[in-house]
Amino acid sequence: QVQLVESGGGVVQAGGSLRLSCEASGRASSNYYMGWFRQAPMKEREFVAAIRWNGFSTYYADSVKGRFTIYRVNDKNMVYLQMNSLKPEDTAVYYCEADEIMHRLRDGSSSSWGQGTQVTVSS
Repeated sequence: QVQLVESGGGVVQAGGSLRLSCEASGRASSNYYMGWFRQAPMKEREFVAAIRWNGFSTYYADSVKGRFTIYRVNDKNMVYLQMNSLKPEDTAVYYCEADEIMHRLRDGSSSSWGQGTQVTVSS
């Protein structure tokens, strides 16, 4: 299993930017997918973005396409989520997640995830 630790959340005004970081440790193969999901109060968990360990494939929710970018730095076991043009509806706790099967990141059944980091976007 992979251990994940997020950082980088905070409070930002609408239109601003934040970068979230996720450090992975433990058993992570080259076939792993890593990504982010978010959960706002009283709302269901929502897939945000994912990237294959080799960085060649990325996936985004329609709600963040064109505004968020996921990338990784493998020699540092880090995955980042650059969030631009933030909106109040992006307010949520953001979790880093990982699994060997991509659809598990989308459907909420990933095998590993972190403790989460709060992102608050004020209007």
